[in-house]
Amino acid sequence: MDFLAIKITSSDNKIIKHIRQLSKRKFREKNKEYIIEGIRSIKDAIKYEEEIKHILYSNKINNVQYGEELLNDILSGKLNAYEVDEKIFKSLSDTENTQGIMAVMAMKNHDINSFIKGDGLYVILDRIQDPGNLGTIIRTADSAGFNGVILTKGCVDVYNPKVIRSTMGSIFNIPIIQGTYEKDLIEVLHKEKINIVCTSLDTDKYYYDVDFSKNLAIVIGNEGNGVSDYILNKSNLLIKIPILGKAESLNASTASSIIIYESVRQRMTKLL
Repeated sequence: MDFLAIKITSSDNKIIKHIRQLSKRKFREKNKEYIIEGIRSIKDAIKYEEEIKHILYSNKINNVQYGEELLNDILSGKLNAYEVDEKIFKSLSDTENTQGIMAVMAMKNHDINSFIKGDGLYVILDRIQDPGNLGTIIRTADSAGFNGVILTKGCVDVYNPKVIRSTMGSIFNIPIIQGTYEKDLIEVLHKEKINIVCTSLDTDKYYYDVDFSKNLAIVIGNEGNGVSDYILNKSNLLIKIPILGKAESLNASTASSIIIYESVRQRMTKLL
């Protein structure tokens, strides 16, 4: 069946109401759906064969670079598309300057017991609050070839629109689990003999003194309070990044990038 473009003229339409509800985390979690916006995000979702429930667009897409081309591709596909006027679209959009296209996506489901394997490389984010930090760390872990990102309970929602934009498409490339309880996570990591390495100021060991090439979970803590005491006490090693200036600490995403790419350096060095 060809892709059907149906015009919606009322903001009281049930599909519009449903999309509006997905702006709230509780409804995203209830329906196992989330929203992406913009030409690049939609193109990435199609490229990586993500499950797209609906596409919503306005005439504005025809005035955006590559917009008309993308819309033509969509209209020859096999999903339902809905055209709305710009006023309705703006009422649903999370961005100030929209590109006139968004999609409702199905969340992926990962089980932590089958997700973590003994020889893998993982990033664990403990109660990270800033959407930009979370999205940037996911993007970095993806670019560094890590096997997954795990979010403890209390982290900002990975399906928050600001997080999704910050990942720049990496949300489709790397497995992510969120809402994980610390106890359950530690049990699986210990069972799989994964070394748990936490960032902490209370250590004399620097990140470049550690083998980051395999079998590792790097834990990055909350922006204000660091890694929880429970995870710290269950970890195999504490590390820190040297700070030579007057700053007290580094931004969470900056610290993550430094440590994650030490793993890349070590793995590439072993290949030489």
